[in-house]
Amino acid sequence: MLRLTVETPTGAVSLTEENGALTGLDWGGAYADHSPLLDKAAQQLVEYFSGDRTEFDLSLRVGGSDFQRRVCAAIAAIPFGGTRTYGDLARDLQVPAQAVGQGCGGNPIPILIPCHRVLGAQGLGGFSGRGGVETKVWLLRHEGAAGLLI
Repeated sequence: MLRLTVETPTGAVSLTEENGALTGLDWGGAYADHSPLLDKAAQQLVEYFSGDRTEFDLSLRVGGSDFQRRVCAAIAAIPFGGTRTYGDLARDLQVPAQAVGQGCGGNPIPILIPCHRVLGAQGLGGFSGRGGVETKVWLLRHEGAAGLLI
């Protein structure tokens, strides 16, 4: 397992690589491992936060259950600047909205798998990254989805 920490406007984030794929993104840490994939991911995060990138082109692997992978795949399909509700994803996956919320909370690679783009029917919903909903709002504003917050 290799880890690399990148400074971002939402705080330091640490990327985890295992067996040639990114498997985690967590807030905090101070890691300095390097590999072609970690360096590419770090560069793409810098580009995303500077406004020069709207999609990530990285090898990702979501661990856990088949359901967790299905939720993460549905989240990953939400484009930059777009949002969906827990209910929208629940209808697509034919599961309860609460299960989608748990799947969002279990997303091991936030930002790269953009769970911040999933909203509640009547509000923002939660966010499991550092800073909670405030970080979610920052990311949505960064992507131009702030009109939905007013």
